[in-house]
Amino acid sequence: MKYAQALLAYRRHLIRLIFYSRVAAVAGTAVLTYPVAAFAALEFFSIKDNAVVMYDAPSLKADKLYVASRHLPVEAVVKVEGWVKVRDSGGTLAWVEEKELSEKRYVIVTAPQAEAYQAANVNSPLVFQAQQNVVMELLEPAANGWVKVRHRDGQVGYIRTNQVWGS
Repeated sequence: MKYAQALLAYRRHLIRLIFYSRVAAVAGTAVLTYPVAAFAALEFFSIKDNAVVMYDAPSLKADKLYVASRHLPVEAVVKVEGWVKVRDSGGTLAWVEEKELSEKRYVIVTAPQAEAYQAANVNSPLVFQAQQNVVMELLEPAANGWVKVRHRDGQVGYIRTNQVWGS
């Protein structure tokens, strides 16, 4: 029953979104008059536990898409009754139970190799390099094109934001 209720709530949300988008377009404004989601743009979370199942709909009875690893960064798209639709670094959309998300921030390397420097400057000493798909803890939010991260080995450095996703 909860599956049907969640799908119905999500469907109603989408219908309202489409309706208000069209109203705004007819009025000649680009601003939506209806709140699109419970999350601000680019609100990131991470997977809280090991082996969290990602679903194609907001229900435990829905099809299982894949299993996400601990600390994987995800971007929240919409929230519906204890479920959050998220996007991963590859652009895949999936549903996850809200309780499986952590506000602790992580980033994932998207470049073939990312260089971490001692300071937010390519002329500072190189601390370490990380290969594609390595997940690191985000210590400081993005500033001037750099993020401060901690590798699982404990090394800390600054990486350019265009080499990681989740910041």
